[in-house]
Amino acid sequence: MCALKIIAGEAKGRNIKTLKSDDLSVRPILGRIKKSLFDILQPKIIGSKFLDLYAGTGSVGLEALSRGAIKVIFVELEEKSLELIKYNLKFLGWEDRAEILNFDITKGLENIRSKFDLIFMGPPYKDENKKPLAFTSITLENIMKADLLSDNGYIISQHHEKEPVTVCEGLIEFRREKYGDSVLSFFRKAG
Repeated sequence: MCALKIIAGEAKGRNIKTLKSDDLSVRPILGRIKKSLFDILQPKIIGSKFLDLYAGTGSVGLEALSRGAIKVIFVELEEKSLELIKYNLKFLGWEDRAEILNFDITKGLENIRSKFDLIFMGPPYKDENKKPLAFTSITLENIMKADLLSDNGYIISQHHEKEPVTVCEGLIEFRREKYGDSVLSFFRKAG
């Protein structure tokens, strides 16, 4: 296992465990992208309810907890990632501020019964055969079908620049930031 650092907040500078750098099944968010993301979100983090979809090792949700989110729900399918999230929450003493769910996000989100101020999704860019994946559009649809976004909330998707993203009814994309071949797209409710 390798370590990533919490950038700011309560656990600033603390290392969290992640997968080995040669394990390509999970691609952790790059430090510079995470820093930029949280610089943008800072006014909305404190006191927020945060949903971390395709959580991987939980780096984004853990950063949100460190910066003052009151609750984070991590959703991940891969067992080895779930174990790392559990380990890191216990290590940081935040088990009571988080929930971990294990299911396939592309099949729907109806089993989550809450609204969130911030929803982050970091789906994989490629499968194990290096074939490009495109989960952003279906995940946006599933978020809206399950009515998970609070009225003033944001959805943020990290995706490959070449992934076609269709914004579903009821949402607008209001900001886009590019970092090499990665993009952060920011959405909110229309109107």
